[in-house]
Amino acid sequence: MKESEIKYHIQMKQGDVGRYVLLPGDPGRCDLIAQSFDDAKLVASNREYRTFTGMLLGEKVSVTSTGIGGPSTAIAVEELIQIGADTFIRVGTSGGMQPEQIPGELAICLAAIRDEGTTMHYMPPEFPAVADMATTLAIREAAEKLHVPYRVGITQSKDSFYGQHQPERMPIADRLQQRWKAWKMGGAICSEMEASTLFVLGNIYRKRTGGVMLIAANQESKDPNAGVVEKLDDVIAVAIESLKILIEQDRRAAGK
Repeated sequence: MKESEIKYHIQMKQGDVGRYVLLPGDPGRCDLIAQSFDDAKLVASNREYRTFTGMLLGEKVSVTSTGIGGPSTAIAVEELIQIGADTFIRVGTSGGMQPEQIPGELAICLAAIRDEGTTMHYMPPEFPAVADMATTLAIREAAEKLHVPYRVGITQSKDSFYGQHQPERMPIADRLQQRWKAWKMGGAICSEMEASTLFVLGNIYRKRTGGVMLIAANQESKDPNAGVVEKLDDVIAVAIESLKILIEQDRRAAGK
């Protein structure tokens, strides 16, 4: 690949992003996240892919939106890897799955249930979608440092938003509801649409991946007053602090 080659979907080339990349789904959240960078600049905006690049602790870092779901996430991650990125943290929102979870808490994802179709084009279904341990520990350390409530566990990555929230409308309602019950009984802590794709690609290409999601709502909550939390300050702060921790670790490992 020529260094000057612009990748078709993300519309960027080598040098446009840092090795460390945060991955929200919503393009509008890139602008919000980039406010935590030093000297952030808009690099590209095409389709669902919007990217800012700036600095943290003197290192180049970026934020790129992936759009919703596995297919667009896979495209973003594939092309970002091709132009030099090697560390990815999914930053987004999710729905809680355990009744005791409180909207506003964070979910730090160890692994993901591959309840989607994208990763079946990469690996057989028996292959697990697992985050990088060092990245996951950095996210946990960041949450502890910032005193943000969190829990660590498994996320369900699915393809259909309404298959989760209105399964009774679907011709396969019984199957959807049975599987949801199984994920809950197995201890899954949240449901979203992108983490499994990121984790599988990270393992295939030997790149570091992690995920931290805001529990924006919890349809399983026993609290009648539990509502929707849309404030992203905590999840963004934890993601930014996680990158700082990884940057410092990488510098020590390199003897800098």
